Amino acid sequence: MGTEAVCIVGRNGMGKSTLCKTIMGMVAPTAGAITFSGRRIDGLAPEKVARSGIAYVPQGRRLFPSLTVEEHLAMLAPESRGKRWTPTAVYELFPRLADRRRNGGAELSGGEQQMLAVGRALLLNTPLIVMDEPSEGLAPSIVDDLIDVVHRLVSEGVAVLVVEQNLRAATAMSARQLVMTSGRIEIELTASELLESTELQSTYLGVDA
Repeated sequence: MGTEAVCIVGRNGMGKSTLCKTIMGMVAPTAGAITFSGRRIDGLAPEKVARSGIAYVPQGRRLFPSLTVEEHLAMLAPESRGKRWTPTAVYELFPRLADRRRNGGAELSGGEQQMLAVGRALLLNTPLIVMDEPSEGLAPSIVDDLIDVVHRLVSEGVAVLVVEQNLRAATAMSARQLVMTSGRIEIELTASELLESTELQSTYLGVDA
């Protein structure tokens, strides 16, 4: 995987989220090895995986309900000093967060929570970000904003690995679609191939024609 966005798609229960958690050191792999930038990272604790260069936007956002937007970002602000992504840069990317900086995590809309989850990951300034179901529960207009953010990150040299159930979002984010079945990558398709074939959608995603 180079500096690009790659989407992992598939039916529910195929192991997509488990793959994310395994990459991030939250679940131990049962076989094989995970390498990143020429170094094995399987067996590392999650914080060490993050320090090795992989940030994570988990499914469900996992914010602190009582902490404000400002406080969420302040936790990682020291590590971002002098780098591309700082709290100021996050506010520029997501102006709505700047408007809501004194609101707690529980007071934010689903879209605002996702913006904060992405912004928090950006402050680690890693070359790779893993996003697990980022469009889940979001309005179509917010999903479009998220797609734009993924494209911008790639244009600025950040690789993005996305697990996505939303076919429209997945194919708009990336030309490369990796289809997972029963814990394995079954086939690689282009976004066009997946969009244009109702047979492939039905077989691998369970989408009815």
